[in-house]
Amino acid sequence: MLNRAVLMGRLTRDPELRQTPNNVSVVTFTLAVDRNYQADKNNRQADFINIVAWRHTAEFVAKYFSKGQLVAVEGSIQTRNYQDKDGNNRTAFEVVADQVYFAEKKNAGAAQNTDFIPPPFEEPAKGSSFSVGDLGDFEEFDADDSDLPF
Repeated sequence: MLNRAVLMGRLTRDPELRQTPNNVSVVTFTLAVDRNYQADKNNRQADFINIVAWRHTAEFVAKYFSKGQLVAVEGSIQTRNYQDKDGNNRTAFEVVADQVYFAEKKNAGAAQNTDFIPPPFEEPAKGSSFSVGDLGDFEEFDADDSDLPF
């Protein structure tokens, strides 16, 4: 079975670092992740996803990340059941982060520019180390050759 989540978004607030009674570090934060589909360019929609990280990852996040920063998170989705203050049963969904990465340049968070437009594709100059391949770059081999590893 597979339970893997990979997300990129902006922190909605500074991460909150706490310690369990056994002195294990835990940090919680929320990522605002833009949706791919937008009915209208002026009305962007986002999902707000709760993230929790433990131990060294928690300490790393608390030390280096702050509100508004673009981050990438790898982890797994976890659910937990609890009772709210009125006694109603609730289920919480969160991502338990295994890795948290910087997703922008060091001071780019101050600008808060989320309208990334990739540069247009340009054909490489002749004589450069990269070139578009053609069929002449490949050679046929005999499939009955016994040197194949499979």
